Amino acid sequence: MNKLLAEEIYYDMLLGRAFELAAKEHYMAGDIAGFLHLDIGQEGFSVSAMKAFGKGDVFTTYREHVMAIARGMDPKAVMAELFGKAAGVSRGRGGSMHLFDPSHFFYGGDAIVGGQIPNAVGCAYARKFLGNEDGVMVVFGDGATNGGAFFESLNNASTQKLPLLFLCENNGYAIGTKITRVAPFEKQAKKAEPYMVTMEVDGMDAIAVYEAVKEAQHKIQDGHGPVFLEAMTCRYEGHSMSDPGTYRSKEEMGICKAKDPIERMGKVLQTSYGLDSGQLEALQKKAQAAVDDAVAFAADAPEPEPEELYADIFCKGCANV
Repeated sequence: MNKLLAEEIYYDMLLGRAFELAAKEHYMAGDIAGFLHLDIGQEGFSVSAMKAFGKGDVFTTYREHVMAIARGMDPKAVMAELFGKAAGVSRGRGGSMHLFDPSHFFYGGDAIVGGQIPNAVGCAYARKFLGNEDGVMVVFGDGATNGGAFFESLNNASTQKLPLLFLCENNGYAIGTKITRVAPFEKQAKKAEPYMVTMEVDGMDAIAVYEAVKEAQHKIQDGHGPVFLEAMTCRYEGHSMSDPGTYRSKEEMGICKAKDPIERMGKVLQTSYGLDSGQLEALQKKAQAAVDDAVAFAADAPEPEPEELYADIFCKGCANV
């Protein structure tokens, strides 16, 4: 990995964390409504996976803010979407869980756990049919691997040799339930072994994630079928803003935060790429300024017009509303 890319990944990680902290603050202040799932602690995974996959189509979980920004979406438009404003990436209609921008090959999250996985299979069918070699990546959590649609998707993708990367973000908990309470093993790649090549990576190591996703993408592009890549991660916050996370001990969280991906990447930039503490601090300030601008933009942006309720529906005038 060259120095420019390493700096870019580090900056996007800083941007992602600052964005999430701001989102948390404004949710508590009542500026953001609905559900909010924060990605704090998993920025290395989210940023590097998005950077590595190139022009392939991406489907994600509802914990998607950092992924969307790393994919190239404007932080201002993403924050405006969280605020429910017309300037948001989904025109204020989707909110936190439904960010969408096909110009960046980002087809966003799904409010249903694992709901994005069959959609990605269909997209991979289309990619193969059209002869497009970029492939498709679908991101999901460990909890989604217990759903029936997950296994159906593995079977379909394997049988049809689809160019699809199944990227499992295993943070050890399905909402508040430890994965070993609902699955016979901690690592979920075992579920995919009968169907396809499986890989594993330290999801708290940004460079390792980037390299693993690149390797997996090359495999699916070579015509050998899908790949399952499992990234072992750790989220610092609860499942959502309504979850205090009391089911995790201080000891567990201490071990988790000792692997902080931003701190690890900062040390790599200093030891391997020659950046000093002043340069790292400058990147931090730049990221915070970008988030401050995004919040100001979202706060000042107009609300959607009432007519927006009738946009993008199958049948206008079908109901007397």
